[in-house]
Amino acid sequence: MSNSPLFSIITITYNAATTLPPTLRSVEQQSFKDYEYIVIDGASRDNTVELVKQSPLATRLVSEPDKGLYDAMNKGIRMAVGEYLIFLNAGDSFHSDDTLQQIADAIGDNRPGVVYGETAIVDTERRFLMMRRLKAPEQLTWRSFAQGMLVCHQAFIARRDIAPEYDLQYRFSADVDWCIKCMKQTDELLNTHLTLIDYLNEGATTRNHRASLKERYAVMCHHYGSIPTFLRHIGFAFRYAIARIQGKN
Repeated sequence: MSNSPLFSIITITYNAATTLPPTLRSVEQQSFKDYEYIVIDGASRDNTVELVKQSPLATRLVSEPDKGLYDAMNKGIRMAVGEYLIFLNAGDSFHSDDTLQQIADAIGDNRPGVVYGETAIVDTERRFLMMRRLKAPEQLTWRSFAQGMLVCHQAFIARRDIAPEYDLQYRFSADVDWCIKCMKQTDELLNTHLTLIDYLNEGATTRNHRASLKERYAVMCHHYGSIPTFLRHIGFAFRYAIARIQGKN
């Protein structure tokens, strides 16, 4: 067996001093300790870097200008030595103190290519708001994302040896493309049936929702074909319209 840690937890930050502390606490409180913690900072101007330096957690810290979120994630991938990659954004946290232990138990000796679970949405006070609208399918395959991003990026854990770097042509939705590419590299995808992540109800993708949707459409066309994607989105729009009408009645 390798002496490398089981998990490489990667957090990307930029001026995240107000949202980072719950993330740091979440990692520090994990009962399972076979991980490395990598923080890639985009040359923050607040005290984000000081917060990380004050924490005993960070195995590696880089603070320098980058070309955006996914460029920073690629730096994390290149630095990682763990068997599995977990991207935990500033503001997000593990759902419970034994989440990593539960994931490790689920992985066992089988070492599936992808491990996944559910995501809870929380507010800035860490209060539960709702479960993520899209529920993880019982059996995930690369074709599953034709129906949308059914698993949150933070709750999608890929074995490092099958994980490519993020495609920087996408500014907001490279994570969708990345997940699909990971799934294409393995037939072994494990549903933990657990809530893995508390996801903070804000972020760059939310603030740039329209651009993100356009990029996701382009990603879908690339992987699933233009005509099937177009027809599928007509169906999405129709179901959305019906739901809106029913909601008003």
